[in-house]
Amino acid sequence: MESELTGRIVLSDDPEYRKARKNLNLFKSKFPGAIVFCQEEKDVLNALKFARENDIPFRVRSGRHSYQNFSILNKGIVIDISEMNTVSVNRFQRTAIIEAGADIGNVYNSLWEHGFALPAGTEYSVGIAGLTLGGGIGYLSRLYGLTCDNLLGARIVVPKGESGAEIIEATKYKNRELFWACCGGGGGNFGIVTLFKFRVHPIKDVSLFRVEWDFDQLENVYDVWQNWAPFTDNKLTSSIELKAKSQNLLLAEGQYVGPKEELIELIRPLIKVTEPRKVQVAELPFNKAFDYFNYPAGNIPSYFKRSGSFVYEPIPEKGIKIMKRFLELAPNEDAQIWQQALSGAVQKVRPTNTAYYHRNALIAQEYNTTWKNGEEASKNIQWVLALRKHLEPYTEGDYVNWPDLSIRDWPETYYGENFDRLRKVKNQIDPMNVFRFQQSIPPYKD
Repeated sequence: MESELTGRIVLSDDPEYRKARKNLNLFKSKFPGAIVFCQEEKDVLNALKFARENDIPFRVRSGRHSYQNFSILNKGIVIDISEMNTVSVNRFQRTAIIEAGADIGNVYNSLWEHGFALPAGTEYSVGIAGLTLGGGIGYLSRLYGLTCDNLLGARIVVPKGESGAEIIEATKYKNRELFWACCGGGGGNFGIVTLFKFRVHPIKDVSLFRVEWDFDQLENVYDVWQNWAPFTDNKLTSSIELKAKSQNLLLAEGQYVGPKEELIELIRPLIKVTEPRKVQVAELPFNKAFDYFNYPAGNIPSYFKRSGSFVYEPIPEKGIKIMKRFLELAPNEDAQIWQQALSGAVQKVRPTNTAYYHRNALIAQEYNTTWKNGEEASKNIQWVLALRKHLEPYTEGDYVNWPDLSIRDWPETYYGENFDRLRKVKNQIDPMNVFRFQQSIPPYKD
């Protein structure tokens, strides 16, 4: 008997279609034939079976944050799990069961009600699924590792036979290779995760800092920050935003799991040899902290281009001058280079122990620009691509959650030496390459 689509189904002529199809990146919008908002696991199972039986292309979506819109397509079906979003906590085991459609705002707030936290990102509308499957960096990373480092298990809908689908579980003890791949191998490659189980961490108050400088201090400020942030106390994770010259703002922020007095001492090396125009330090409950770091504009659909890389060794003076020059020639005032310090707990895991490869990087670096009018697209995109190319002598790889279609050697760029093992997992779980998009992991051909 042929499968039927179940759940909340939105077609192209429905009044909700425009809202339902919209992803975060409005550049090169796509128009699917149907969007299936799954309400429960069987809806996911039915959607995959239906797509396979009818040979209909499909994509999987949760938070809509895919930078290159890999989670949506023209015609075809979008299997959207965002309405499967419950979070439940076991306080005694210090674990949480989280449906894969939950966004980070929901996850943080739900865990906080029980006094727990999961290391995750910042923008509330980011989906927990894409974040986890790509790795997951944030302001608790140096203390508690990546989001995927706290993953205990997942339920996943995968292809079965010629046209079927089934639900399997992946843990360190069951379907171990698939579990390994789920820890940094990227979303949409092997199946559709419906449920995660995480280890969570007790948390109460934290301390935050914010330091601002004028743009003309960029070379000194950046050099001091990069030689401090990845090497300071692991309870402190910080970021730096190098904004377009027209904004005249360099901004370092961070979160310390400890009292304000200790944080003041820890940031002293950052401010004593620079000339900040503003320094702020505050101690507050963790829920106020994740609310502070949520960047509302980052949750609103816009036209943008983003790419990234990792910094394995401090960038020399020549590289810092390149960053400064690009920011002086930025296509608009919203263009920026954003970096977050890593090492700490992230580095305690070997690069091949999970699919997330870039364990030994000191810093994750993102190149961002947004624009409002179509004719501005080309110069903005070229700015990002040129910036990435000019910094290549001082950087390595890219984070799979910051995908970039212009990267030709993307398998090595995202996955390093883990790519071969990921292909073997693909052969085992999805040999017919049912789950595919422009930069999906391919199986080995016979």
